[in-house]
Amino acid sequence: MGLQTKVELQKELNVQIANWSVLYTKLHQHHWYVKGTSFFTLHGNFEELYNEAAATVDEIAERLLAIGGSPISTLKEFIETSTLKESTEPLSATEMVRSLVEDFSHINTQLKALAEHADKLEDNVTNDLAIGLSGKIEKHVWMLTAYLSE
Repeated sequence: MGLQTKVELQKELNVQIANWSVLYTKLHQHHWYVKGTSFFTLHGNFEELYNEAAATVDEIAERLLAIGGSPISTLKEFIETSTLKESTEPLSATEMVRSLVEDFSHINTQLKALAEHADKLEDNVTNDLAIGLSGKIEKHVWMLTAYLSE
């Protein structure tokens, strides 16, 4: 890997760490504040998703360390680096799900670019990681969108 492209790949991985960390917090917030007739369904689903987000942050950080990078690790860095926005206003259950569809779709677009970048650098492990996460996200978007169709 060339130095510049390796550094760029490491930056992309840190953006993923930041985005998944912000998403983790949003999912926790949604888990705590969801109300209404869908409470039981969404409360449990949000918990599953925030547990997955936590594991994803760890997986990405470990990959970054494996390729010689330094994962960001503070709340300040997460907020400064993330391309997602925090959820600061109360949302209805439907608005929560819509915001998650938007966030997952945004992350997925970036993961596809990361996979392409890693492929060009012949970094098969990072490419595989990004593609695998993209597949999970596509399933989440499908399921959350189906929920919105009720």
